[in-house]
Amino acid sequence: MIEEALNEIRRGAAEIITEDQIESLVRSYYEKGEPYYVKAGFDPTAPDLHLGHTVLLQKLATFQKYGAIVQFLIGDFTGMIGDPTGKSQTRKKLTREEVKENAKSYEEQVFKILDPEKTVVVFNSDWLGRLTSYEMIELASKRTVARMLERDDFEKRFKSGQDISLYEFFYPLFQGYDSVVLKSDIEIGGTDQKFNLLMGRHLQRAYGVGKEQVVLMMPILEGLDGVQKMSKSLGNFIGVAEEPNVMFAKLMSISDDLMWRYYELLSSRPLAEIARMKEDVGSGKLHPKRAKEMLAEEIVERFHDSESALSACEEFNKVFKQKDLPTEIPEYEIDGPVWIAKALVEAKLEPSTSQARRDLQAGAVRVDQQKVSDKDLHLEAGEYILQVGKKKFARVKVK
Repeated sequence: MIEEALNEIRRGAAEIITEDQIESLVRSYYEKGEPYYVKAGFDPTAPDLHLGHTVLLQKLATFQKYGAIVQFLIGDFTGMIGDPTGKSQTRKKLTREEVKENAKSYEEQVFKILDPEKTVVVFNSDWLGRLTSYEMIELASKRTVARMLERDDFEKRFKSGQDISLYEFFYPLFQGYDSVVLKSDIEIGGTDQKFNLLMGRHLQRAYGVGKEQVVLMMPILEGLDGVQKMSKSLGNFIGVAEEPNVMFAKLMSISDDLMWRYYELLSSRPLAEIARMKEDVGSGKLHPKRAKEMLAEEIVERFHDSESALSACEEFNKVFKQKDLPTEIPEYEIDGPVWIAKALVEAKLEPSTSQARRDLQAGAVRVDQQKVSDKDLHLEAGEYILQVGKKKFARVKVK
């Protein structure tokens, strides 16, 4: 059982510092019944989660299966500062109202994956908001400016002469201090968070907590294109609140190679079962389309229900196998005459008119099931079925 637990905990991890500590914690749980604490912080910077965010949630659920209590930290205090990780400039701060509203979304969505009985939801404003001036200065004394500039994004901005606000230096210090207060045994995060995660180890040592947390880093999940990280701004995302049919169709659009990556990072199926499926696909015993359907059904069921998953599968096969129109198509009213690119944006089929023009040029746009390539087309009064690619439809009434 211990080896099985360690294999599942290692699953998909990019780096673990240090693995022998995890083994000790898991062993203590099985031999002595002692739980351990795994922390993950989420800044409520956006109201919606996508599957890229759930990579960490899946790993937290794995830890819960093997004895952990999850410390689900909503960074309501740090969210108002903004983590500059990967940013080339100071990030816009959120207001308290925005943070509170976005935090609700996390609490509503995470328990579709996590066990609420093994989860402690905490808000870091409970302790960071109470630090005295003296305590804040003491925290700042735990790291030098030279050490802070070792963080890649700070170093690049410093060398290029771009602004770095002093308060931004406090973000990794605050994240590390969270681990001091919570006495976390393990903290998990993305590979882009390495500097901040290691800060927790350093500060636990500096404050004499009596432990140095394990750092487990997960890779950044690739989006639907299989190249860039999943991102709403890039349009290559699958939102956990999306309609079942949309979620299912998006998952079916990924490549066969990317499918196994998603299985590894998103599926709850045991590794041994996934390995057998991969062998069956390789030998021709299992069709890759069916393997992909099984993944899509699992994900849709997780965020909706089994009935929705089966219905979405049937709908997908109806639309994309039989080439019929979907049973339900979102409807929009637009004042006309309207430029085709603008119509595609207003019908939420395209993120921008520039992307619409590119898709028109590529032959990916259809009006009433007829391919359209005229980038200057204007739609007069009437009703139209607009389509982009194989999976996006909208019924538009031009007034």
